[in-house]
Amino acid sequence: MKLEPAPVAPDYGIVAEKDVDVPVRDGTRLKADLFRPDAGGRFPAILNLGPYQKDKLWVPPDDLEEKPNPLMNWETVNPQWWVPKGYAAVRIDARGTGKSPGQGDPFSHQESLDFYDAIEWAARQQWCSGAVGLTGISYFAINQWFVANHRPPALKAIVPWEGFADLYRDALFHGGILCNFLTNWFVTHLAHHLIGRACRDNPDTWQTNTLWRWLRNNLDNGSFAAAQAQWDRITVPMLSAGNWSGMGLHLRGNTEAFTRAKSPHKKLRIHAGTHVHPFYTEDGRRDQLRFFDCWLKGIDNGVMDEPPVKLAIRTGGGATTWRFENEWPLARTQWVRFYLDLSPPAAGRPANTGSLGAANPVETGARTYFASGLSRGGSASASSTFLAAGASAAGTGISLMTAPLPHDTEITGPAAATLWVSSSTEDVDLFLTIRNIDADGNDVWEVGQQGQQVPVAKGWLRASHRELDPDLSRPHRPYHRHRRRLYLEPGEIVRVEVEIWPTCMVFRKGHRIRLDIGPRDGVGSVHYTHYHADYNDGTNTIHAGGDKESYLLLPVIPAR
Repeated sequence: MKLEPAPVAPDYGIVAEKDVDVPVRDGTRLKADLFRPDAGGRFPAILNLGPYQKDKLWVPPDDLEEKPNPLMNWETVNPQWWVPKGYAAVRIDARGTGKSPGQGDPFSHQESLDFYDAIEWAARQQWCSGAVGLTGISYFAINQWFVANHRPPALKAIVPWEGFADLYRDALFHGGILCNFLTNWFVTHLAHHLIGRACRDNPDTWQTNTLWRWLRNNLDNGSFAAAQAQWDRITVPMLSAGNWSGMGLHLRGNTEAFTRAKSPHKKLRIHAGTHVHPFYTEDGRRDQLRFFDCWLKGIDNGVMDEPPVKLAIRTGGGATTWRFENEWPLARTQWVRFYLDLSPPAAGRPANTGSLGAANPVETGARTYFASGLSRGGSASASSTFLAAGASAAGTGISLMTAPLPHDTEITGPAAATLWVSSSTEDVDLFLTIRNIDADGNDVWEVGQQGQQVPVAKGWLRASHRELDPDLSRPHRPYHRHRRRLYLEPGEIVRVEVEIWPTCMVFRKGHRIRLDIGPRDGVGSVHYTHYHADYNDGTNTIHAGGDKESYLLLPVIPAR
């Protein structure tokens, strides 16, 4: 793929202003650091607002393309790169965090209103051209969706870089199952502000019982509306940047944005690798700069004439090649069903294995496994302590594989599974993992967001949350309501559709596609493990074949 040359820009020096007051509508004054060009005139502003303390120096990893400097701050733009190119960078401590007064309440309605006011404040300053853009990773991407819901007039473009867009579905409750990541994140930052250096400026913040509110509202009952993108209201030009490895937190938000937001000017980029490196690469910075030059400076640089989708096609073991596409999902996708075959395994094969094939088996088969994923700790608690990364071991679910693939096979797009399940208890937790198995039977791992080894893709569903929204569901992307619980009767067999987060992988000739279905987190779940409810004292059963068609639906991309 041909890369456009980096835009030519003036080389300004930097004026830094610390602890600038940013007034918001209730009279509170948030604290900000401002970095702007050392020249007369007016410049577009790039804003970051978040809880990570604007004064907290980030020392990046040695292999980051942007080298350490005193202005670096976690997941935000580097002023030493952006300001010389004619942009002002404004870094704001969110209410109740860092040096800003008040009570910290992440992803709240109040925070989105504060962000709106900060955007409009920046646009009125004498150094600003009146055009404001937003870019940043994770938290600084997530709250872009929520402030865009309000349509601030000065907001001209957003670049949400790896940011979930639905607090319920993307972050807190995967398929209705609580993910521990965000609760752990909350406790960590509560400690930063009550025990760490931040307490010197703000010793009594974060009293709002956010954690209780998150866990108490464990159905999508409207409590999280302020932290859910309202796609029909998001019309601002956007470059939505996802990461194939973000299958435990962010990726779903970035692809949902591209397919559902009403913006007539939107682009999708999906890269791979760790959570911070791609944002600071020359390629990543070039994509952001060209987009902002177009929408904040009015430069006709052709960026919107290029295909709207840019994908890093994964070819195994961390290798990628860039490719442009015209839509998402890809129009030439062949949606292929890989049917579960649970016939008795061949001699010498483990009892909890099966196969994935091109045809639905004539006879119905079944596999039963412990709902607890029994470990040496037994089933005395709902903890994942013993099984955080091992739910694919014998006895903790079932594993199915294709025959060796006859040729290289590309899978790119959203995926899903239709399963028939039953339990001896009132519910079933389903944890699905897609793996790339080489000709020698070994996993081909990818680089995860935290640098850990991860498989190809993951999906989750609690069976009592199986009710679908018929208007939003697609065969390749079931959309669950999460409005009520449809508990099972012991032994009752029900059909469920499991959303598997989007993925990309070229499975090489001779490799196998493996699907694990477990009662707990499987391989590659570290950092994104889940809480398992206490109905785990029985057995679960997967049914397949005959009138119980169970299959994995994958987006196969034919070679051009």
